[in-house]
Amino acid sequence: MSSPILVTGGTGRLGVHLVERLLAAGRPVRVLSRGNHDVGHRGDARVESVTADLATGDGVEAGVAGIETVVHCAGTSKGDDVQTRHIVDAAARAGVRHLVYISVVGADRIPMASGLDRMMFGYFGSKAASERIIAESTVPWTTLRATQFHDLMLDMAQKIARLPVIPVPTGTPCQPIEADEVAIRLRDLALGPPLGLVADVAGPKVYNMADLMRAYLRAADLHRMLLPIWLPGKAAHAVRNGATLSPRAVGRLTWEAFLAERVQPRRGRPARRAAGHGTAATVR
Repeated sequence: MSSPILVTGGTGRLGVHLVERLLAAGRPVRVLSRGNHDVGHRGDARVESVTADLATGDGVEAGVAGIETVVHCAGTSKGDDVQTRHIVDAAARAGVRHLVYISVVGADRIPMASGLDRMMFGYFGSKAASERIIAESTVPWTTLRATQFHDLMLDMAQKIARLPVIPVPTGTPCQPIEADEVAIRLRDLALGPPLGLVADVAGPKVYNMADLMRAYLRAADLHRMLLPIWLPGKAAHAVRNGATLSPRAVGRLTWEAFLAERVQPRRGRPARRAAGHGTAATVR
């Protein structure tokens, strides 16, 4: 119980929530990141920060030294498998007893049949490759797949809402989940034994991308025209057929409730609310 849990990507959207949840559970944490960033626990003796570059492997050996459990939250749109290889190899040499990995729902169902597939959905291919690296290693492991986080969808919505006309993929469903709800599940897995591939976690409601964007525009009191576009390729076809969705909707915070908490309407006016939206719930 005295050994810290190493969290890669501990300064990221998911990582900061996980660090807080582990500390609340009484576990010290070592945060591995590319820079000596403040993770919101300045002066907390239970949090140790180490600098390492997972892309090159520099500093990773020192980061895992003396660690029994690693939660690998660091991720990137390109080269995720390279980062995973570095952490897995270092963990194996250090005798790590449990590696917990956060992957994405659909990693095993999105084909990478062409350059177009890899260009638009390569993140899923990298996650699938990382899953294989972990499963084939000598380190006992647990992999959790989650749907996209509310925060990531909000970033996307805010960026494309700067355009006067917003391109929206047609027939593309999405099931966003609150990052802290995923962190709670990761905490429980990190405190338990290795379980291999566990059940997905997903948000409480499935949206199409147009409805997701309309909800954001209402919350921000913005007016934009949506332009339907058709994404080509086998990967896009799989997404339209629900490859990134999960029947295990364990999340409670809906997209509408998340927006109500996070989005301020322009000029300080009250946001227009969609009728019948879900409400936030406290998850412990």
